[in-house]
Amino acid sequence: MQSALFAHAEAQSQDRYTVQNPQLLRVSLTGSDDVLARKGAMVAYQGIIDFDGEYQSSGQRNARRRTGEGLDLMRCSGQGTVYLANLAQYVHVVDVDQDGLTVDSSYVLALDSTLHTEVIAVDSQYGISGSGKYQLNISGRGKVALMTSGQPLMMQVTPDKYVNADADAIVAWSTSLRVQMQAQTHSTGVWRRRGNTGEGWELSFLGTGFALVQPSEVLPPQNAQIGQGAAAQFGMGQHGSNAQNQNNAWN
Repeated sequence: MQSALFAHAEAQSQDRYTVQNPQLLRVSLTGSDDVLARKGAMVAYQGIIDFDGEYQSSGQRNARRRTGEGLDLMRCSGQGTVYLANLAQYVHVVDVDQDGLTVDSSYVLALDSTLHTEVIAVDSQYGISGSGKYQLNISGRGKVALMTSGQPLMMQVTPDKYVNADADAIVAWSTSLRVQMQAQTHSTGVWRRRGNTGEGWELSFLGTGFALVQPSEVLPPQNAQIGQGAAAQFGMGQHGSNAQNQNNAWN
């Protein structure tokens, strides 16, 4: 049989994580290095691989129930090769070091089982926690495979060059950055939302690091609107660090 399809044969690599093509991840397992992957993300595998639902602690279940943020994972173990993908989104492999990585869990495809995750809250511009934007901090040393809708933009943040990003388009950023969530407003007053731009919530990043943005606004921030009226429009609720979440992290 002959076909141009054979140009898409399996990639040969000694690396643990290999981007087989822009929308497909290849993970090699040697028997002692489990990988945690998004449930249902396996599209093919070779070798002797076991798939099992990953246990969630009561704290993790509580955080997901309260915030909508968290990971629903399966554990892949054994010896062989696993191919992972999700809705043909673009795949990117990131090395996590001591600085840590903060992500929207919706864009996590896979990660090393040795990494630690924790749900955190982002404060609003008014000093009122409860904007409803929750993210996932990933710490430790290892690799994370992220997904984006389209080819992303990596923006460098420096002390003299801060970055603002649409809250629906941001994928990940350096944990060391200072982050604040705010509503787009007219300069005439913070209580008057822009009525003709289509822009709503944004995140401001200050410090030294990076922010990863995708060319798509797929979903609104989790629980960005709580209740009704102006309180909902500007994220005033009881889910931030000054309300139910006293330590800015769901444990």
